[in-house]
Amino acid sequence: MSEKPKAFCSPFGDIAPTLAGYTDDVLFGDVWKRPGLSPRDRSLISVATLIALYRTNELPFHLKFAFQNGVTRDELVETIIHLAFYAGWPTASTAVGIARKVFEETDTGE
Repeated sequence: MSEKPKAFCSPFGDIAPTLAGYTDDVLFGDVWKRPGLSPRDRSLISVATLIALYRTNELPFHLKFAFQNGVTRDELVETIIHLAFYAGWPTASTAVGIARKVFEETDTGE
């Protein structure tokens, strides 16, 4: 019997292994791989949604994931600026602080 691979991005797998499985198998194993949108487009949509809904816990992961999927630092900054007018100034301001930390950690000085 082979051991199941470790969760892709589920830091909660030790507490909620079923939720981790859904995250790995359904979300990242199926939804993110559907042919209708590129991973880059899915990342921009996810980042925008997380900013607009003030989902600060998930935003750092998805900013880093966006880089892996080809989104640039400038595009992420433009997304935040655009959302200031549609999702509110406080959400954009918070996103800038989170992005700053992520940019420092990933050294994306483009």
